[in-house]
Amino acid sequence: MVYRIYVEKQKGLDNEARGIKNEIVELLGIKNLKSVRLINRYDAENITEELFETAVNTVFSEPQTDITYKEIDTKGYNVFAVEFLPGQFDQRADSAAQCISLISQGDRPTVKSAKVYMLEGELTEAEVEAIKKYVVNPVEARIATLDKYDTLETKYAYPEDVKTLDGFCEMDEKALGEFLDKLGLAMDIDDLKFCQQYFISEKRDPTFTEIKMIDTYWSDHCRHTTFLTNIDNVTFEDKLLEDAYNEYIATRKALGRTKPVCLMDIATIAVRHLKKAGKLPKLDESEEINACTVKIQVETDGKLEDWLLLFKNETHNHPTEIEPFGGAATCIGGAIRDPLSGRSYVYAAMRVTGAADPTKPLSETLEGKLPQRKIVTTAASGYSSYGNQIGLATGLVDEIYHDGYVAKRMEIGAVIAAAPAENVRRERPEPGDIVILLGGRTGRDGCGGATGSSKSHSLSSLESCGAEVQKGNAPEERKLQRLFRNPEASKLIKRCNDFGAGGVSVAIGELADGLLVELDKVPKKYEGLDGTELAISESQERMAVVVAAEDAEKFCALADSENLESTVVATVTEEPRLVLKHRGKAIVNISREFLNSNGAEKHIDITLS
Repeated sequence: MVYRIYVEKQKGLDNEARGIKNEIVELLGIKNLKSVRLINRYDAENITEELFETAVNTVFSEPQTDITYKEIDTKGYNVFAVEFLPGQFDQRADSAAQCISLISQGDRPTVKSAKVYMLEGELTEAEVEAIKKYVVNPVEARIATLDKYDTLETKYAYPEDVKTLDGFCEMDEKALGEFLDKLGLAMDIDDLKFCQQYFISEKRDPTFTEIKMIDTYWSDHCRHTTFLTNIDNVTFEDKLLEDAYNEYIATRKALGRTKPVCLMDIATIAVRHLKKAGKLPKLDESEEINACTVKIQVETDGKLEDWLLLFKNETHNHPTEIEPFGGAATCIGGAIRDPLSGRSYVYAAMRVTGAADPTKPLSETLEGKLPQRKIVTTAASGYSSYGNQIGLATGLVDEIYHDGYVAKRMEIGAVIAAAPAENVRRERPEPGDIVILLGGRTGRDGCGGATGSSKSHSLSSLESCGAEVQKGNAPEERKLQRLFRNPEASKLIKRCNDFGAGGVSVAIGELADGLLVELDKVPKKYEGLDGTELAISESQERMAVVVAAEDAEKFCALADSENLESTVVATVTEEPRLVLKHRGKAIVNISREFLNSNGAEKHIDITLS
């Protein structure tokens, strides 16, 4: 049986409802709206009536601030409900289910949540539709039924086996171009032709998963391909810029640099120069790339200890543009995850954002985009929600307003972290080592996030790119923080990577040259995921750690003590190939050399004025 309860803030504490009412009146110009009531609706199944009644005042509501209803009187109101799209993580429902499980000490019930909007006033049908369009972002949510459910069980179709792309190696350039457009790939035609040549050399056609995974691996987000584009010729109209560039060329020659000139080389040449001059003795370097790391000494109880200080920034311009709450939340979450995967604890953060004028009326919003006010206010809520839940102090929040941000918002989160040096073990994985997937489960949220933020967008992006925005889960990340602060657990980790971009294929794929990954072992949020989705989903708050085979059981026990799910999903192999198996079949089998090529070489001529 499905049980339902409605929860509403008491009069005077209904700040969210009053805020939305003011936005609708001021921004949409709907003057006849008298009031807005916001009610959280919860449905629960696989639970006893007695336990549900207990949960009403302990989980679903706070009696000192909330009013609960078994039914709501909708007479005199325009009413609609909003729920997350299927496949999107619903933290409210997930947290409620976890809390009920803690109370009962039994299995989790199934919980579904929705938000009910009750609009009072003489509103036309067109005005109600305008309000719906304003409060419902199609990237993440949809209108929900007001009817009661017979069951919350979702029937998932059994996913098909991953297909081989027969005939790929025989495609001409026109066919490859059509193939590129059809799949919506982030790579360009030269990259695709480069792939074709590789699979011709392998004497086989690729699988669908291989093409999607390569597209992710070579995306600008994962491999900074724009910054690695070869700069063949540079002409100047400004003498100052020309002198600076010539100084860079001279520094390259002094360092004996033979790699091509590119933006990445220009950006890092100063550090290379300082390092060669012996002026960066405290820079910590390793094959494990998590965050900029500096060796420091800290005085503790009168004695000096060796520590590592880590810095990281994350940009989430694209996801925050199309889904402000989730984009900004996972911006700070992503900034935390890199130093966290370096086994450090994040102590402080800063946020710098860029937006167009949020006071402009809705009528001046560019077609296909969310209103600037909606982006600004909802992104602020997303950032603060994640930061407050994980307990992170943000010392600087700076929002820049400029018309240059009309096309795309700027969302930057930066953090500082530290860890005792003795707790951080960095070793090259060896054949036979075990890879453990730690933390959250895998879903469709975030499929294509790395490639989505790396490709050009159009008016349809708001509707078509929803699955590319990951859903953060701050309480899960707090548990990861606690585990990694435990020296007993931290010292077992040889190498670690977070699942920020590319999912299993990149997060695990980057850990060692040779890997055999069993996708069937990857824990799922729900059934129905196919092999490709399991390989590239960027569901958040997951870590991949490499431990020695004999340490795997102990590490999993320590994870369990923090209520973290841990699963052995891969083994380090001697042959330098990335192999992903699904249903006993290799759906990815690619050489490390090819993956590390980052695709076809890119070339450009530049004129600076």
